[in-house]
Amino acid sequence: MPLENWGEIFDNYISKISVPRIGIIDVIEILLISFFVYEFMVWIKNTRAYTLLRGILIVLMFVFAAYVFRMNTILWIVEKMAAVLITAVFIIFQPELRRILEQLGEKNLVYSIFPFDSSRGVEERFTDRTVNEICRASFSMGEVKTGALIVIEQNVILSEYEKTGIALDSLVSSQLLINIFEHNTPLHDGAVIVRGNRIVAATCYLPLSDNRGLSKQLGTRHRAGIGVSEVSDSLTIIVSEETGEVSMAQGGVVHRGVTLTELKAAMCAVQNKTYVSSSKFKLWKRGKKGHEKNSGK
Repeated sequence: MPLENWGEIFDNYISKISVPRIGIIDVIEILLISFFVYEFMVWIKNTRAYTLLRGILIVLMFVFAAYVFRMNTILWIVEKMAAVLITAVFIIFQPELRRILEQLGEKNLVYSIFPFDSSRGVEERFTDRTVNEICRASFSMGEVKTGALIVIEQNVILSEYEKTGIALDSLVSSQLLINIFEHNTPLHDGAVIVRGNRIVAATCYLPLSDNRGLSKQLGTRHRAGIGVSEVSDSLTIIVSEETGEVSMAQGGVVHRGVTLTELKAAMCAVQNKTYVSSSKFKLWKRGKKGHEKNSGK
């Protein structure tokens, strides 16, 4: 066939291809789908959903094999049980689905895309003094093998667990924390909840993690610390009574045997600095200077 005929065939083929027009709405849809797919993949990676998903894939492969080899009885059973199986999947994944929706609600999508005004004043959730006091108490208790469980609250309010303990509302200090967890004292059993710069309650009961992938070496104190981190965004500090090892849990993941530097870094990361625009900060400073000038007169 001559080269000219090949050119005509190629031109005819190209002319029949219609390229869809891509508008602003289409771009937004693509970005939203990409975001949700990414969050879904991260969720599967960071939870036990990965193991459960592999089990579901094995079942689907079995159903596909039954379809290929025309195993009608098995296909009939699967068809009748399809609605029940879908409901069962939602029940099995309920804790993980709840957690991913909470994480999605915690994200500030607008600020992550448009970082407004880099020069701003900051307001911290708790002060550096609180960080130092908690870290000092944790490692002091670790040296003498005093078990401790300290829950540092963030955005998710832990009122339901706070009610299970004894209200304190005391300023955070290393001496107070050490006294609370001292052996044979009335408040040593259970967890302490820290909100801001204050200890709001002690002897609190926390939900135990049902993650079967956790090490068998971890006892009830560690499982409680991991459990509360699974249902909230809290940072939990665990001091082992057996080894004196200091661990921390966040997002259902436990980090064992952390150093003082690592614990301080983790606490600084959850201080959750609330930014104030520089214009408001300048107005505040201007008003303060004016007040000082007037008082000086």
